[in-house]
Amino acid sequence: MKTSDFNKPFRTFFRKRRMRDFENLFRVADTDNVIDIGGTEFNWQFVKAEPHVVLVNIGGENWERGRFKRISGDGTRIGFPDRNFDIAYSNSVIEHVGDWQAMQRFADEVKRLAPRYYVQTPNRYFFVEPHLIAPFIHWLPMALQRRLVPFLTVWGLLNRPSPQKTNEYLAGINLLTERQFRSLFPDAKIIRERFLGMTKSFIAVKQ
Repeated sequence: MKTSDFNKPFRTFFRKRRMRDFENLFRVADTDNVIDIGGTEFNWQFVKAEPHVVLVNIGGENWERGRFKRISGDGTRIGFPDRNFDIAYSNSVIEHVGDWQAMQRFADEVKRLAPRYYVQTPNRYFFVEPHLIAPFIHWLPMALQRRLVPFLTVWGLLNRPSPQKTNEYLAGINLLTERQFRSLFPDAKIIRERFLGMTKSFIAVKQ
């Protein structure tokens, strides 16, 4: 069983709730043009409206089917004109784009592409690391994380990663604090998504 299969019920629960809130906040209509940076068609099954959605992801094939169009692109430099879309949307992506400078470029693209936007990212201080599916491990020094990830996380136990794969995976995750997230989206309202009374993730909303 892959990690993505294991946590699909959890992803479905949270994303269904997020998409319901997103639809209500933005009053999404069939006529809206949305850019989803780093996403897939999965989230959009939970929206009653049927907006036109451009999905931007690194690598893979370009295609178009119905109201969805998928293009290969880098979220830190997207080749569309300013204000080309009604809404920019991104869910659990900004923490994967690279270092702080890359995150700043990603945030600038979001703000450039649409007058309204919705960006979600996990909270660094939530006790469970959502990608590895393990408590507290993301607060440890990186050297210790590398040693423990293969044995004390769901991702490690299911994937049995090599040391190189573990290093690559950890290098691709940079969780943000609320202060950092606010500095990336100073013109947005920051919503705290809560679970078990704690802040699980942050959502930047510009309406």
